[in-house]
Amino acid sequence: MGAGGTMKREQSTERINCMKCKYFKITWDPNHPRACTAMGFKGKEMPSVEVERASGHPCLRFAPKEDGSDGQRRASGTQTDHGWYV
Repeated sequence: MGAGGTMKREQSTERINCMKCKYFKITWDPNHPRACTAMGFKGKEMPSVEVERASGHPCLRFAPKEDGSDGQRRASGTQTDHGWYV
């Protein structure tokens, strides 16, 4: 506990990676290219940065992507010795 009987919260220096969150989306809007469907907004910055700036707390809605994807595009089709066939 901190001075005056209040609990002191430790600040984490590790940022939340929105690219690994199932609620993170890329939009077609060039003025607001990033979105968070859990919080219902889009903007220029990563949503976790905007949440922390507005509230002073890290994002509490982060949920890892279920398929293990980290936001990178995957090729569809089957892999052969000569590359990918779509």
